[in-house]
Amino acid sequence: METAQAALWVVILLVALALAFDFMNGFHDAANSIATVVSTGVLRPGTAVAFAAFFNLLAILVFHLSVAATVGKGIVQPGVVDIHVVFGALVGAITWNVLTWYYGIPSSSSHALIGGIVGAVMAKAGAGSLIAGGIWKTVLFIFVSPLLGFVLGSLMMVAVSQIFRRATPSKVDRVFRRLQLVSASAYSLGHGGNDAQKTIGIIWMLLIATGYTSAADQAPPGWVILSCYFAIAVGTMFGGWRIVKTMGQKITKLKPVHGCCAETGGAITLFLATALGIPVSTTHTITGAIVGVGSTQRASAVRWGVAGNIVWAWIFTIPASAFVAAIAYWVSLQIF
Repeated sequence: METAQAALWVVILLVALALAFDFMNGFHDAANSIATVVSTGVLRPGTAVAFAAFFNLLAILVFHLSVAATVGKGIVQPGVVDIHVVFGALVGAITWNVLTWYYGIPSSSSHALIGGIVGAVMAKAGAGSLIAGGIWKTVLFIFVSPLLGFVLGSLMMVAVSQIFRRATPSKVDRVFRRLQLVSASAYSLGHGGNDAQKTIGIIWMLLIATGYTSAADQAPPGWVILSCYFAIAVGTMFGGWRIVKTMGQKITKLKPVHGCCAETGGAITLFLATALGIPVSTTHTITGAIVGVGSTQRASAVRWGVAGNIVWAWIFTIPASAFVAAIAYWVSLQIF
């Protein structure tokens, strides 16, 4: 089947699959937004997911579609993408998300999607069809985003410790129980702004490839933007509790002051990356920030074995999702 002549039902099916990935992204990454605020007892779990979902959706009014443009137009050479590539990419990303959710591993939905795109494109046309600049800045931020989260989280914790060094623990706890609501909302805003745009980007890529929109358009159709933000918000509402436990309890012991510093450092990182149009991992970012905050207490405050397992999951995300995507690409050739 020629891409430009793809049947409408195939396009609808792939859009639905993309929105399913977006829902899974919110479900899988809800922990990033709410783990600290739940683990510190500032919000109950049900309230926390509703809180995070609201700010995921509010991000539609805040951020420019720079990340969507990178995913939709900045990773693969024009003319290479077809319905089989999109199918392979989404199946690769969803498979990795389900697997890591089942085992409670905080992996990156973002890099699973990028890995899926890379694997499907390479199966079709080889590495030469990828745009090196878009791939490398995404890969670079696998390391930059957790490092920046680590640095900002630890610096904020050090600064707060100095500012409140004469305050009683009860006063510090009381102040940061309120401030953590602000930091959690900022982080959820950054999560929605960066992550929803990745799905917007792949649907945009699909619509361009199948001739339902033009590559010359400066933005995807409005219904794509609205549906993607809504899907990630609904996914967040359902929450991935297995990962919440890992993020909020197993890495380090958190109090409201620690949660506030980690979320603020993570939010700054996400705002910066989204402004630059770089698809980053909210999971990497908040994990780095939590480890940074924990390490300011003492090195033994961080359970480095758990953190190490998470890092291994990060390393395997792109190649694993790329491998599954390549297989799914070949399977789709027999289906569509």
